[in-house]
Amino acid sequence: MVASPPARAPRLTSSPGARRAVAAVTAAMEGGGRPSAAQAALLAASTALTALLYSVYRQKARVARGLQGAKKVRLDGELRAVLLEAPGRCVPYAVIEGVVRSVKETLSSQFVENCKGVIQRLTLQEHKMVWNRTTHLWNDYEKIIHQRTNTTPFDLVPQEDGAGVTVRVMKPLDAAELSLETVYEKFHPSVQSFTDVIGHYISGERPKGIQETEQMLKVGTALTGVGELVLDNATIKLQPPKQGMPYYLSALDFDSLLQKQESNVRFWKILTVVFGFATCAVLFFILRKQYRHHRQRRHLRQMQDEFRQAQERLTREMNAEGGETLKNACVICLSNVKSCVFLECGHVCSCKECYRALPEPKKCPICRQLISRVVPLYNS
Repeated sequence: MVASPPARAPRLTSSPGARRAVAAVTAAMEGGGRPSAAQAALLAASTALTALLYSVYRQKARVARGLQGAKKVRLDGELRAVLLEAPGRCVPYAVIEGVVRSVKETLSSQFVENCKGVIQRLTLQEHKMVWNRTTHLWNDYEKIIHQRTNTTPFDLVPQEDGAGVTVRVMKPLDAAELSLETVYEKFHPSVQSFTDVIGHYISGERPKGIQETEQMLKVGTALTGVGELVLDNATIKLQPPKQGMPYYLSALDFDSLLQKQESNVRFWKILTVVFGFATCAVLFFILRKQYRHHRQRRHLRQMQDEFRQAQERLTREMNAEGGETLKNACVICLSNVKSCVFLECGHVCSCKECYRALPEPKKCPICRQLISRVVPLYNS
């Protein structure tokens, strides 16, 4: 008797390649489309930093615009008349240039002879090396251990003598920019014995020395003042403005001071734009990943619908033909006839093509036990 060929079930998929495509899409979907924790943290940090930089840029731009709009007044005999005509005898934000002159006694330098001023700042700064346990390097460390500032009342007077008008400078230490000249600076290195050196290496701190500095605003210094100019009885005063604008007492002329602020604004603007582009790039990457994930889900859903329809059609055909062929169909592709015996579990559930397509390490689709070897099955 001649053995008849085994009956074949109706095909549901065209080839093992189609089955591998379904498996690949399913594996991609298992990764999920939501951004990872690192990506979300990167986006949040980049957005927060961009917002912070933009806030600083807005503040700097506001300061520059306010400085551009400040009213320039001359320190001459007409200044009193200008303030009398101003509302409330006050110019809210004015620019005035003059020369420093002491009202009463002057401050003398402790280290330089014949050096007189109206503001004196003495600073002691400690310098040392600190061991960084993370980078394993010695880093420079500076700390102000003592600072004292002495002031005496002073006026701004015209550079040309004989004008007879002065402006009293109020609260000079509140200025955002106060130009002090360094008149004395000396570094006192620390003296260490061999025992001290060993102790410092063990403790992770190596003292280098103390730096002593004296800064002064000397009498006769040309100064540009930017603030609120007010006529109080017979005294003209320059004081910190009330609208939150910065108060300046700078040795620069007004044009140089304005140029410095505008350069600062450009720097923060460029920094904001760069980090803004970086944030947009991260957001684009995450949205692109979400879009690709959405397309894969839609494609997988379409393939699952087609597979389910084909399975229902096969069920109807097998119910009509008796169902014997379906019992012998591969449980993976439902197209070919079962032709493999998996050992050691003994299940007969797959065709040869689907067994080859199983991912490594190969496991039985029924019991998930590892397949040690395969025995061909011959139907007669």
